[in-house]
Amino acid sequence: MSAPEPSAAVPAPQPRKSGLLRSTAVFSSMTFLSRVSGLVRDQVYAGSFGASPAMDAFFVAFRIPNFMRRLSAEGSFSMAFVPVLAEYKAKHDHAAVKELVDRVTGTLLAALLVLTAAVVLAAHWVMPLFAPGFGVDTEQGELAIQMLRITFPYALFISLASLAGGILNSYQRFAIPALSPVLLNVAMIAAALGVAPFFDHSVLVLAWGVFVAGILQLVFQLPSLAKLGVLPRPRWGGRHPGVRRVMKLMVPTLFGSSVAQVNLLLNTMVASLLIGGSVTWLYYTDRLLEFPLGMFGVAIGTVILPHLSGRHAATDPHGFSKALDWGLRLCLLIGVPACLGLILCAEALTATLFQHGKFSVEDTAMTRLSLMAQSTAVPAFLLVKVLAPAFYSRQDTKTPVKAAVVAVIANVVATLLFLAGALWLTDAGRAALQAAGGRPFEALGLLPGAHACLALAIALAGWLNAVQLWWYLRRAAVYEQQAGWGRFLRQLTVAAIGMTAVVLGLLAVWQDWTAWPWWERVWKLAVVVGGGAVIYGGLLWLQGIRPRDLRH
Repeated sequence: MSAPEPSAAVPAPQPRKSGLLRSTAVFSSMTFLSRVSGLVRDQVYAGSFGASPAMDAFFVAFRIPNFMRRLSAEGSFSMAFVPVLAEYKAKHDHAAVKELVDRVTGTLLAALLVLTAAVVLAAHWVMPLFAPGFGVDTEQGELAIQMLRITFPYALFISLASLAGGILNSYQRFAIPALSPVLLNVAMIAAALGVAPFFDHSVLVLAWGVFVAGILQLVFQLPSLAKLGVLPRPRWGGRHPGVRRVMKLMVPTLFGSSVAQVNLLLNTMVASLLIGGSVTWLYYTDRLLEFPLGMFGVAIGTVILPHLSGRHAATDPHGFSKALDWGLRLCLLIGVPACLGLILCAEALTATLFQHGKFSVEDTAMTRLSLMAQSTAVPAFLLVKVLAPAFYSRQDTKTPVKAAVVAVIANVVATLLFLAGALWLTDAGRAALQAAGGRPFEALGLLPGAHACLALAIALAGWLNAVQLWWYLRRAAVYEQQAGWGRFLRQLTVAAIGMTAVVLGLLAVWQDWTAWPWWERVWKLAVVVGGGAVIYGGLLWLQGIRPRDLRH
């Protein structure tokens, strides 16, 4: 199929010239607003609804369509679509690019309509697959099914919003896509504070907030697409060569790029069998990890994908490898202190941010356990955000799938081993087994802290996934290590040790975070986090690292 002639009416929009660090900073600053508003949203959740079986039901009902968001916004669809779009922009005129956008939009919309209708109609059978511990005929199970029918259309709207964001990112317009999640948080806060009180604080109101938020995030990005002349006019594109390439690339990436989310869903299924509140505790753990992962990991991955795709399309292997090396160093520079900070300040963070209203001291203790366990893999999660795009930008979708399969299997095996160890090798586990008459599944529902085993299994799988991706790139000679790594690791280690010493010293002075009023927790946490950050940054500066060194 030959490309159409250039259109005289609509000139091709020109991508902005900007460095990777500057683009990442723009994306991160917009994402920061999203994460702050998301933190406020979660605080509203904790204070208004606490950790209860009803909230467990809502989080599962939201996690299923949210999984689709992770696939499209940060995973499979973007990884498949952006490289093809970059190639069309490099080799074809604007009319051909516009036709690709129209055909991809129409095809994606048709598939999403079918999927959404199927899940809404079959929610009674779908929910038990993701939360077998809820039961179908219980009050919690019926509530979860009802909310899934309301929340799942969010997957349709947010996937189309992710398509719009991918197009804008390819033209170096990062701010609008990064800012759009704020609308989700605003809608959810409004639902919880402005609407729920009129319905006896029913969690059903939160489900409707999710539905409205999906529409808002899609509509918010349409004017920017129109300004670029690429506002989609959906048309079926089953036979369009570009669409067929996207689909071919997307099928394996559905699994390969989303191993962390697949593991999270598997663990949600197991968590539904545990003590009531386990799903909620894991949710708040995931939300706290989203700060470094969302602000920096997603930002770096989103910015670097079109850059790597462009280097590959221009047959520039040196530029490709240099950009990848830059991303790996930046991920470690951010991931190591984030990992240490989350582990050391797990109780302080949870108590300060969430312990109020219906969120109890016990909820803080349980969330702390899973946060400490899962935070050990923060550097790995960040590295995957850079390593995976290195494969997808080259349209290699098979290798990440190999790594993902191993990681998911490792997660399942580790989960079984950790839970078995908790049951048979600890006093609390043996007591739970005795109370359950020797029945393991019933005993898990009586074992406090079992959800932390799931978080630790996710962390193990995350590291295994990152190491595999790095090793495959090195073996294929796609990535060549740049000079200066030894000095960089020494600088990073010294700064991390200094930060850890300061944080531990302050935490030794301030110990019981659950007993203080909220305002006292806030200023003390600010001192701990701020003091650690100043020491970390100061030691990096003294060792010679400057902002200009972070530019690609």
